Amino acid sequence: MTANKKIKVIIIDDEKLAREIIKSYLKKFDNAELLAECSDGFEGIKQINEQKPDLIFLDIQMPKLTGFEMLEILEEPPVIIFTTAFDQYALKAFEVNATDYLLKPFSEVRFAEALNKAIKLITNVPPVKQELDGLVKSVEKRNEFLDRVIIKSGQKIQIIPIEAIRYIEAQDDYTMFYTEKGNFLKQKTMKYFEGNLNPAEFIRIHRSYFVKLTAIKHIELFEKESYRVLLNDGVKLPVSKSGYQNLKEIFK
Repeated sequence: MTANKKIKVIIIDDEKLAREIIKSYLKKFDNAELLAECSDGFEGIKQINEQKPDLIFLDIQMPKLTGFEMLEILEEPPVIIFTTAFDQYALKAFEVNATDYLLKPFSEVRFAEALNKAIKLITNVPPVKQELDGLVKSVEKRNEFLDRVIIKSGQKIQIIPIEAIRYIEAQDDYTMFYTEKGNFLKQKTMKYFEGNLNPAEFIRIHRSYFVKLTAIKHIELFEKESYRVLLNDGVKLPVSKSGYQNLKEIFK
């Protein structure tokens, strides 16, 4: 990008007042052009894919789709300045050298500082995707269990509540989720879900399977010293030796 070319900006925040404040601050910068403002993550993704902005101001806590869930879906993310009323993600953001993090309410001076930093990064063509991948992985390490899974299939985005999942199957670098409303494939490994599923709700019965505890009807002997679980819907899944020990601990 040439130094005199305007940077293209999109604002994504569910609060109208927050968007208005950013717009008012942004007007002071002749080298920035506002392309769109979005009140939710779905519209944000649509506008980013269509308009290819250089920079987005992104809220974290939004209904429907959070800012971090957006990052997981975006294939070519622009430079991002986070804007949020919650400070619990700030340390994680700076640990991975995120562009900037504005804690609401922020001053015009602080806004200008963040924007100027972003402009320098944009004109120097930074490795934004690598930084954001680091941020997503860092956030995933929080001591919180998943309450939903976001899956992108083509242009369609599925939000699957954890309670809707019956069992999970490993498929190389992907994971298949089996629910009452269908099956959904996500590019995440089983190792990730092992650390992010609540062990009070899901149990690993095999290297290829996690099962929801309430979906298990009973455990049965399949062959000599070999077991499998029968789920409430009739599905039968293999149980490894370590998986059997896990089940014994739960159902003893």
